[in-house]
Amino acid sequence: MSKLNCLLKSDAGYEALLLRVPVGLILAAHGAQKLFAWFGGYGLEGTGQWMGSIGLEPGYLMALLAGSGEFFGGLMLVFGLLTRVGAALNVVAMAVALFWVHFANGLFLSNNGYEYALALLAATASLLVMGGGKLSVDKLLARS
Repeated sequence: MSKLNCLLKSDAGYEALLLRVPVGLILAAHGAQKLFAWFGGYGLEGTGQWMGSIGLEPGYLMALLAGSGEFFGGLMLVFGLLTRVGAALNVVAMAVALFWVHFANGLFLSNNGYEYALALLAATASLLVMGGGKLSVDKLLARS
């Protein structure tokens, strides 16, 4: 089996689809806030300044990396295209968000805590392990 087929192969069923689509849409929307200032976001300049202010330097590059990982990785999850790659990008992004930004605030979102980042980390880690499952582009590509 080729390395690409190992990356694409998934024994998961429809449960992967039920996880991929909403999580991918959420992540893509958050990435769009960072990259394009859509949905009330601050775009690369504003996000970069904020990231720099919390010690993630260089801020603009960190905003570009985080936004790209979330936006493009989220779209990869939605379509199930290179699902494990998109999931891996977001495992890293959510781990940074969880520990760098939210952990010191405790668990609860009402205090800017880490519960939401943890939920997205768990979901993307699950997709990293299970792959795209049925009804994914990965499944179609693995057959050919």
